[in-house]
Amino acid sequence: MGLTRAALRPDLAILTMSGILDAKPRVGYFYNEKGNKTLKMVQFENLLVKDVKSVPVVVKEDDTIYDAIVSMFINKDVSTLIVVSEGGRLEGVVSQKDLLKSLLGKPDLEKIPVSVVMTRVSNVITVEGTDTVLTAARKMLEYEIDCIPVVRVIEVQGKERILEVMGRITKTNIARVFIEMIEGE
Repeated sequence: MGLTRAALRPDLAILTMSGILDAKPRVGYFYNEKGNKTLKMVQFENLLVKDVKSVPVVVKEDDTIYDAIVSMFINKDVSTLIVVSEGGRLEGVVSQKDLLKSLLGKPDLEKIPVSVVMTRVSNVITVEGTDTVLTAARKMLEYEIDCIPVVRVIEVQGKERILEVMGRITKTNIARVFIEMIEGE
């Protein structure tokens, strides 16, 4: 190839630091089979939520619990609904557990609004599109939740942030990323 050792040494050093190559004195450089996985982990650590998020499944605050149950279990088959107001502003979330609790006491589900059982925005765990998927996965584990709304801040009023829903990230999104990376897609 007509290259000197001095010309190759910086490139070989980078490949060695990334784990793709190993080096031994008097042997030289050789391919490290585990290095490819190391590179994939670096790719995962840098992957952004906006690149893997999915379409949010939303309901309005004044939708009934009955409508939410139909949407969650029959129409969409999701574990969490994102509650929004006009303009897509985040107001809260409703989980399967929230809806199951609402069934106790046999209330009239067609008259009670979702806002009665939802988790309010001040207690909702969120991520932004510029956060890493690793950050979202950590939050899911820490708070033991299946879905996180992906938001962007549209306004700040004192200590309160007004958030617009841009999507959602779920355990399924994260599992899909792992599978695609392992299979090399």
